[in-house]
Amino acid sequence: MSWSRRFRIRESVRGSLWVLPLLGAILGWTLGILVSLLDEHADLPGFWHYSPATASTLLTAIVGASAALTGFVVTVTVLVVQMATGTFSARYMRLWYRDRMLKATLAVLIGTLTFSFALLRRIEATFVPELGVTIAGTLIIISLLVFVFFFDRFIHRLRPVTVAALVGKAGRKSFEESLRVADRPEIRWDPHPREAQPALTVRSDSAGSIQAIHPDGLVRWAREHDSTVVLTRVVGDFVPTGTTLMQVYGPVRDSEEVERELRGLVALGEERTIQQDPALAIRIMADIALMALSPAVNAPTTAVQVLDYLGETLRLIGSANLEERTRPTDPESPAAVVMRVHRWEDYLSLAVTEICEYGAASIQVLRRVRALLEELVETVRPEHRAAVERELDRLDALVQEHWAQRVDYELAGEADRQGIGGPSSPSPTSQTPV
Repeated sequence: MSWSRRFRIRESVRGSLWVLPLLGAILGWTLGILVSLLDEHADLPGFWHYSPATASTLLTAIVGASAALTGFVVTVTVLVVQMATGTFSARYMRLWYRDRMLKATLAVLIGTLTFSFALLRRIEATFVPELGVTIAGTLIIISLLVFVFFFDRFIHRLRPVTVAALVGKAGRKSFEESLRVADRPEIRWDPHPREAQPALTVRSDSAGSIQAIHPDGLVRWAREHDSTVVLTRVVGDFVPTGTTLMQVYGPVRDSEEVERELRGLVALGEERTIQQDPALAIRIMADIALMALSPAVNAPTTAVQVLDYLGETLRLIGSANLEERTRPTDPESPAAVVMRVHRWEDYLSLAVTEICEYGAASIQVLRRVRALLEELVETVRPEHRAAVERELDRLDALVQEHWAQRVDYELAGEADRQGIGGPSSPSPTSQTPV
């Protein structure tokens, strides 16, 4: 089985809402049978004894309560889908599907249901699984507590700013992982096209977005074949069928088997993932801000809060030595993998361009973007400051275009970390009290 197929299976399992609940159901049913068998030989204290009618009533109530709570969790999940597509960003759903608390809650509730049902079918006039009934009562109490924790988590995650914080955290983790990959000397990025003809051109046999690349596998293959593998696409790109995925330079034969092996090191899927694509996290946060700036929502303060987490992600990216990832390939170097990567300008433009465009009519959005850019000028590496200054110049032009003839022109051109209402800078004529 190729690496890409294993990756897709792993991603499918991590994103599924049925695998863990199914395991919980099987485990609950199995434990119910084992406990009822154990009950046949157990000698329990008198206060643990139940009559058949009492045990049947209690287990029936537990089964009903578990089913009702499971239905409510499913309803909450549907509500999150509606909120994500209408208020946040549809791309956030991949993170919600992977929420461990959601899957654990479903697993506990369904496991309690099957455990209780397995006991219920063993009740007879001459036998009551008394230990099992007690355990079932304990499980429904645990299920209620887990449900309360889940509901609390769900309520707090309905806020756009919380979603932006979660996405920003995932994006920063993805970027740090990409830096560790880029530190390997065998992996480089070559900005110049090669004059020589490739010995092999690997094309996609299906359409989809590049979700991940197996760098270790590519390096291993390049070393074994004394070749250089050049990836022509970046993680996150949509690849049509028949499009070039990579080119191979070196003593390698052109064969379908080799192409299939190399294609198996690039995972394609229906949509992008944050795992190796920090730019997607910025895309999602920008989408949340744009949704807040739409006429239907008209919540510029939400966009300002999202800019807080966008700025945090940009500060991490801007403080990294991206030039090390974009050093030219030495023609005399040993076999290597050449990959395309995002530049600092790509991340910065993705984060602020559309927000400035759709937030040009909002004073607090313009002021918060200016404060973000001015902070970046101070915190990013020297080689990245020119791009930030260009964005500041574009912001000045935007303010001039939309606010030059309006009374709030000077207000729109100032920086404010809170958008509007933050502490004002002292004017040149102000005096310091003594």
